[in-house]
Amino acid sequence: MAEKLIIFDTTLRDGEQSPGASMTKDEKIRIARQLERMRVDVIEAGFAAASQGDFESIQAIASVVKDSIVCSLSRANDRDIARAAEALQQAQRKRIHTFIATSALHMEKKLRMTPDQVVEQAKMAVRYARQFTDNVSFLIGQY
Repeated sequence: MAEKLIIFDTTLRDGEQSPGASMTKDEKIRIARQLERMRVDVIEAGFAAASQGDFESIQAIASVVKDSIVCSLSRANDRDIARAAEALQQAQRKRIHTFIATSALHMEKKLRMTPDQVVEQAKMAVRYARQFTDNVSFLIGQY
């Protein structure tokens, strides 16, 4: 089997988390088009459940990008995943990237879940996301 390097770009999501680095929808579309021209494999366009603005930006990017995979981040819950799927409807190629925090502090205090419950939630989230696309990625993080 041939090896393949997949370029996964998070500029449109992570880049906005830098102070003073917010972008308009039109700026995000311009950047997404440039990333596609550079042959980036996966463009993480945003976090659809975070805000209406993020949702609309993902939706707009999904409608113009044709070759790259357009991706939305979502927490490992049905509401976020459904919102991501809705934003990605027009994408020719789409991915849902879901995550759940796994640090002991987050599991206990924020999620109020045991490690076994977190694993089950992660499995349920991936199963649910697969109803919308076969291209699902999952991230375990020490948030």
